Amino acid sequence: MHRKVFRRLAMMTSRDEKSRQDTFPWERSKYHTEYNAILAHYKVVSCLEHASGKSLLDLACGDGLMTSMFSHHFERVVGVDASHAHIEEARRRVPSARFFESLIEDFETHEKFDAVFLLDILEHVIDPIAVLEKAASFLSPEGVLIAHVPNAVAINRRLAVLMGTLSSCHELSPFDIQIAGHRRAYELSTLVGDIYAAGLNVRYTGGIFYKMLSTAQMDWFLQNGLWDQGGFGWGRVGEEKSKDWKAEFCRAAYELGKQQPEDCNIIYACVTK
Repeated sequence: MHRKVFRRLAMMTSRDEKSRQDTFPWERSKYHTEYNAILAHYKVVSCLEHASGKSLLDLACGDGLMTSMFSHHFERVVGVDASHAHIEEARRRVPSARFFESLIEDFETHEKFDAVFLLDILEHVIDPIAVLEKAASFLSPEGVLIAHVPNAVAINRRLAVLMGTLSSCHELSPFDIQIAGHRRAYELSTLVGDIYAAGLNVRYTGGIFYKMLSTAQMDWFLQNGLWDQGGFGWGRVGEEKSKDWKAEFCRAAYELGKQQPEDCNIIYACVTK
């Protein structure tokens, strides 16, 4: 194909994809807010356990909820997202950071970063291997790239298959497709496979949050659970007021997820060049 024709087709595809990303209404701070806020907290905790340095590139930053949390730990924070609405919200939320409205594939900078985060984005993009290659190009020599993706074989999805609400663990729900804009489902082996296909090295893998119910059910449970009643339902009588049991449940779900990453809501890999 002639180079000019190829370039024109690539530009058309880029514009189409940018427009497509603007159509999806999902934002972490607007859907299932209780669960997503808690999950975001532990995603940030997990990232900070594996990344360090002074500068962060957040690809894609979404509405800036997690970017705002990261901004307390990095001196320099840059966020990139294809959605105009997301970028405007991120700028409002984190005025100290710098944001760019762009597809990851089209983003360019000469700056190198100590940490590059791809948090819940590889399931959205046209070519995840190309995105991994592009993201890694922004790493400093000792930098770490961290990729998070939803886990197709999380315990709640395996339960859903047995219940009959999913036909298979890799089925994308209408919410996945129409609200969140997912193109694919990952498990740990396919995530690692894409990373190796991009010519990168996997330093560490793991899971975040042992999730036993659907997102909507988890959100309801966290908002309405009998957290203050105690009694035999929590296994010990007389300790009702001794702790914040909601917080303890979430902390325990995060710690259990470290032991059983294949059951978690989120799986991740720490990557180097």
